[in-house]
Amino acid sequence: MANATLIFFALLPKNLYNYGMTYIPTIGLEIHTHLKTRTKMFCGCDNDFNEKHPNINVCPICLGHPGTLPVINKKAVESVLKLGLALGGNPPSAPSKGISKFDRKNYFYPDLPKGYQISQYDQPLISGGQLNGIRLTRIHLEEDAARLAHQTKNPRLPSPDGEVIGGQEKLKTKSYSLVDFNRAGVPLMELVTEPDIKDGKKAVEFAKELQLVLRYLEISDADMEKGQMRIEANISVSKDGKLGTKVEIKNLNSFRAAGEAIDYEIKRQSEVLDRGEQVEHETRGWDENKKNTVSQRSKEKAHDYRYFPEPDLPPLDFNESNAIDLRKLRIEIPELPANKRKRFIEEYRLSSEQVEVLVSESSTAQYFEESVSELLEELQSEKSEKKKIEAMMLLFNYLTSDIRGLANEKGVSVKDINITPENFADLIVLIIKGEITSRLAKDILKEMSLTGLDPWQIIQDKGLGQISDEKIIKEIIKEIVSENQKAVEDYKKGKENVLQFLFGQVMGKLKGQANPDVLRNLLQEELRK
Repeated sequence: MANATLIFFALLPKNLYNYGMTYIPTIGLEIHTHLKTRTKMFCGCDNDFNEKHPNINVCPICLGHPGTLPVINKKAVESVLKLGLALGGNPPSAPSKGISKFDRKNYFYPDLPKGYQISQYDQPLISGGQLNGIRLTRIHLEEDAARLAHQTKNPRLPSPDGEVIGGQEKLKTKSYSLVDFNRAGVPLMELVTEPDIKDGKKAVEFAKELQLVLRYLEISDADMEKGQMRIEANISVSKDGKLGTKVEIKNLNSFRAAGEAIDYEIKRQSEVLDRGEQVEHETRGWDENKKNTVSQRSKEKAHDYRYFPEPDLPPLDFNESNAIDLRKLRIEIPELPANKRKRFIEEYRLSSEQVEVLVSESSTAQYFEESVSELLEELQSEKSEKKKIEAMMLLFNYLTSDIRGLANEKGVSVKDINITPENFADLIVLIIKGEITSRLAKDILKEMSLTGLDPWQIIQDKGLGQISDEKIIKEIIKEIVSENQKAVEDYKKGKENVLQFLFGQVMGKLKGQANPDVLRNLLQEELRK
């Protein structure tokens, strides 16, 4: 019996071991993502995340003026459908008679100009699907609210309860909130999972993979720092694994915060039950400074929002001949990260860690593949499979260090670095054949990124060809040996690492252009004298 108990505890998340009783957590996620469209969801205003001035991208429609009529953004609808199809979800079909519709979700909040939100309720664009083994309930489309900016006292801004003295507004309040309507009406996708998640780590893994898929599909940048992706977690704990009292944690704006908040809430609810108390059905927030969740309000239920079909928008009928072309959307779906990881391991014999570095950014993965294709074409005459693999590993190392470093310096992606995959492959071949040294290759790479020229042209223009003339190399060796007599004596006493020091000194004098094999042989010959 004791062994059985140990096995049971081994199957539980580590963060539950120390509780007075054993509780099983159940977690579902709601993830909101801004879609990358030119205009807002129901009007023609710019959907511009980079706009710094408040209340610029607004119009009577997104400000909720009476009598205005919304128009559905087709690109946003296609984006949600594309994600759903990529994750194995079902677009509107027989059960809903091929119909998806928009609904009014009624509630009042200062950042909601109409007093209701146009969203979807019982007939979403996508039902079902899965990602990372987590089942999806639905993916639907709605409009985002405006953005509230909470400010401390600022004498330059007017206050509702200020008084005018000498023509100047004097603030009496210590703090206040301002509303920026630029975000009001931005297309917002909501993805809801089934309660299949058991801890914060799995929740973060799911959210990170979703972010990657969104970027591969090019439907959202999903930048959490900019608020383009927000996570909400529904958490309950119970002794039997059934659903307990659900608590929602709102607006988690980083992966770290999501993981920490979920694990904290599991611990908090378990301790509440340990005391014999009831967990309250509520909405809580995450306090980043105190590292705990805080109560915000009692949790609303669906009937609280008084959903009803949006009367100003027609249902989307996918049975009509002019409906969105689902077949075309399926064709546009690229190879997704999970499949790319598997193929890269099998095709290029990379480790899981190496593959993750490439797959984490679609442009880097694409650049790698195109460069390797050029490299293998140039190495067609090479019969050794081992040498080809070594060449690919060298290309991988230069890509993930030097190429990516140059891209970061310029603030661009790898594909925009001004070095074509063909020219990059040419450089790797020069290194493999011993025609340039590693140090020289780094200098040539920088010049390639500045000029866009191929490595051969740069070598020719700047006279960077490798020096193999023994006479020239011998002269520099004698000079370095003469200047470093103590190092020479240490070498002759058995300190082998001195050889590398002297090698580096000679190579430095020759600006990295010496043939390394010739240099090493001549240096050893000189030191044996």
